Amino acid sequence: MISESEQNMRDERDEQAVSRFVERFASEMTEAGMQRMASRVFAALLADDDGSMTSAELAVALQISPAAVSGAINYLTQVSMVGRERDPGSRRDRYRLHDEVWYTTFAQRDRVLTRWENTLKDGARTLGEHTPAGARLAETAAFFEFVQEELVGMMDRWREHRKTLDLPTADERGGQRAGA
Repeated sequence: MISESEQNMRDERDEQAVSRFVERFASEMTEAGMQRMASRVFAALLADDDGSMTSAELAVALQISPAAVSGAINYLTQVSMVGRERDPGSRRDRYRLHDEVWYTTFAQRDRVLTRWENTLKDGARTLGEHTPAGARLAETAAFFEFVQEELVGMMDRWREHRKTLDLPTADERGGQRAGA
């Protein structure tokens, strides 16, 4: 339930400016490699005060088909950026950003890097570490190992840094726990 002052702030919000932000951020994410529709849906959820919308709300907000929403949501849930929940007393699904979505996303990339690193090391041994291809794979594996070590330290530093910021907690935002 939102307070009257929060509702007034929402009513005063320039919806065209919000839409421009959503499209701009979605474009940035698309340029970085995310699927276009998934970028748009993610940006719309990010710009929503609750961080959650139904498929119908997303379709209206983004002027896209329910099928486009479904495909985007499938991708976003697969990469654990969005969760699916039921509206109480309804058969409709609500899609919600996970709390600490970026932290969670990067933490999961840590596991991906570990798998890639191991596969690349195996490939380097298979090809011969002193062949040009094997050396390239060994260097790539070493790079991923370095990035992973740095990422772990960076994530720890972020946790400590976040404590110093005046940011609301998940409970204060009314959100759900990451991965929940």
